[in-house]
Amino acid sequence: MNKKTIGALFLTAITSSVMAGEMTVISFGGVSKDVQSEAFYKPFEKATGNKVVASEYNGEMGRIKVMVDTNSVNWDAVQVEGPELLRGCDEGLFEHLDTAQFGKPSDFVPGTFSECGAGLLVWSMAIAYNADKLKVAPTGWTDFWDTQKFPGKRGLRRGAKYTLEAALMADGVAYADIYKVLSTQEGVDRAFRKLDQIKPDIQWWEAGAQPMQFLASGDVVMSTAFNGRVFAGQESGANVQIVWKGSIYAIDSWAIPKGSKNKTMAEQFIAFSLRPENQKVHTEKLGYGSTNQQTAALLEPALAARLNTAPTNLGQAMPIDNEFWVNHGEELEQHFNAWVAKTN
Repeated sequence: MNKKTIGALFLTAITSSVMAGEMTVISFGGVSKDVQSEAFYKPFEKATGNKVVASEYNGEMGRIKVMVDTNSVNWDAVQVEGPELLRGCDEGLFEHLDTAQFGKPSDFVPGTFSECGAGLLVWSMAIAYNADKLKVAPTGWTDFWDTQKFPGKRGLRRGAKYTLEAALMADGVAYADIYKVLSTQEGVDRAFRKLDQIKPDIQWWEAGAQPMQFLASGDVVMSTAFNGRVFAGQESGANVQIVWKGSIYAIDSWAIPKGSKNKTMAEQFIAFSLRPENQKVHTEKLGYGSTNQQTAALLEPALAARLNTAPTNLGQAMPIDNEFWVNHGEELEQHFNAWVAKTN
């Protein structure tokens, strides 16, 4: 080993020693937190010498706002959903990111990078059905609404989001026009008229685990569900299948609360978590697609084909419009709740 190499190694060791520190990463907890520990936290600690303190929350933006407003920020990287990322960035709750350090945008799913966020995973809301109990496979929202061909209850998430998009797709509106139509009173009325057609056949769900339970018990013949939940069901041996046509996908992102004392370390962590080899572990365990399109080459082909980010599946899907829901969500949820409460 020459002097130059020895010197470089010595400098690296000193730098690592000096920079070693501790950061707090917040996610949604549960199984995903355990998987993130295996895929991201422990490997990052090993690679950098920095300690990751992992904790969880339920997406409460109020907690972040209080920390920022009182200059007492003790979170360094937080997993957030799209609308919260957009709103939090607008309100100055998150640091602006230099996303160039995370990789080439062309290597990632469109929409991965934004002013304040770097996409961690891609999740989808799709139609799922129990293939042991439904011998003819539904092919999309038209079949979801066809109670003659597919008699029985349908599971839908109790909320305006995803439900109104599905209704308009079932009514023949093209993906590209969904939010344009839903931005008008005529479009909203059209969506609710479509929902009226199957209202007596709807069994509402609120928790992510419920669709799989409803399908397993035969309470519903098909249901909307998070694709990761369907993946978990398949891994446990359930013959539950997913319909990608008309699925709606969204991206969860890492964000850094404004005023984090470990912003540089947090950015290093985010970049590390987006590497294909780390995303591979995350994707294999949870079944949610990787935002890094280079990850697919590291996966077993059969597994890659089951993901929402497989080109064939993503090509049949539409992205959710977070800005639309930030601007119109409150009024549409109120309208939806009033509609659900109506008995006639």
